[in-house]
Amino acid sequence: MKLWDKGFSIDKKIEQFTVGNDREIDLHIAKYDVQASLAHAKMLAKIHIISAEELQKLDGGLNKIQQHIEDGTFVIEEQFEDVHSKIEFELTKTCGDVGKKIHTARSRNDQVLVALQLYYKESLKLIYDKTEVLFNTLLQLAETHKNSLLPGYTHFQVAMPSSFGLWFSAYAELLIDDVYLLNAALKTVDQNPLGSAAGYGSSFPIDRDFTTQELNFSTLKYNVVAAQMSRGKSERTIAAALGGLCNTLARFAMDICLYMSQNFDFISFPKELTTGSSIMPHKKNPDVFELIRGKCNKIQALHTELLLITNNLPSGYHRDFQLLKENIINVFEDVKDILDIFNYSIEQIMVKDINLDDEKYKYLFTVDSINNLVVDGMSFRDAYQKIGAQVQEGTYKPNISKKHTHIGSIHNLCLDNIRDKFPE
Repeated sequence: MKLWDKGFSIDKKIEQFTVGNDREIDLHIAKYDVQASLAHAKMLAKIHIISAEELQKLDGGLNKIQQHIEDGTFVIEEQFEDVHSKIEFELTKTCGDVGKKIHTARSRNDQVLVALQLYYKESLKLIYDKTEVLFNTLLQLAETHKNSLLPGYTHFQVAMPSSFGLWFSAYAELLIDDVYLLNAALKTVDQNPLGSAAGYGSSFPIDRDFTTQELNFSTLKYNVVAAQMSRGKSERTIAAALGGLCNTLARFAMDICLYMSQNFDFISFPKELTTGSSIMPHKKNPDVFELIRGKCNKIQALHTELLLITNNLPSGYHRDFQLLKENIINVFEDVKDILDIFNYSIEQIMVKDINLDDEKYKYLFTVDSINNLVVDGMSFRDAYQKIGAQVQEGTYKPNISKKHTHIGSIHNLCLDNIRDKFPE
């Protein structure tokens, strides 16, 4: 069944190519298509296109389909082009001819658009929640390990003393920036496109404000042409936001892989969270974080892909938009899984005591030594030259009694302010 069926059969090769794997992908948006269809039916009853009795039948039929979706028994068979044709078929089978009225004043274009945007909205909110969970985990770890010293590096060279508290809370604060973009993406898709039909509106006296309220959109996309043109733009906005979040997670995962190596040996994880080698019995590999890093880097490429698909399309609907659906949905599902496994794993991190008397850390406290001289009255430039000369001569020795005193005050200042910055 096809919603555009005109009584003739399409070439099987053409059908297979144009449908692709929409049937599988559409299972992700099935429940949202039902929600939108019910809102649309209520609107049709409100403007007297269908009767109250017909609405009651459609309501029962749609709720029956929704139950099948929720219990996992809803299937889109090969004879159906997509989820929309399957739902209309089931509705007609259950409700009779009234099921054929559900498509009045609606096109498959705004039907898929509203279902996708409902899916996007719910997924963005879920990712926000999962990001907040990780944020809180990191702040708790920062508090727990605020006094655990961590050598800071620049250019992969030993630089200055830091702490695990600062490391954890640094990534927590970066998540705040990512949430700003998630919220911007949510605002972009929180506009009701239903009623734009094929992109040029409907001659029926539809009530778009009604469906906007019914579907809990903040506003509607007023211009029907703009509603269709938002296809692609919404996905690019989402891809940019998810890519920003994944950039943070990928960098964090890279730190973890680096710090787990024997050359650094700053952290470890319970053996149950690591994998081994088929030939080297001593290996404890951070495969989870390597996969997170790889998946997150792949996700960051999505924005470029979507840009290239949609960049020079003129106004109106084009079948190219079908190609946006699969990867944006897959990325949403991947990001949800990544946030879950990242939080699950990082909660079990084991921070090690680092021997700062090791020879490779001998110059870790040069800046503290300079600052101590400045506090005692020497100019910064002279203090820098004095400590620099000691380094060159090999005579430098850190002032053990005063080293790393700045870390605690920096940490407390961070935590006191970061906690309240997470956006609502």
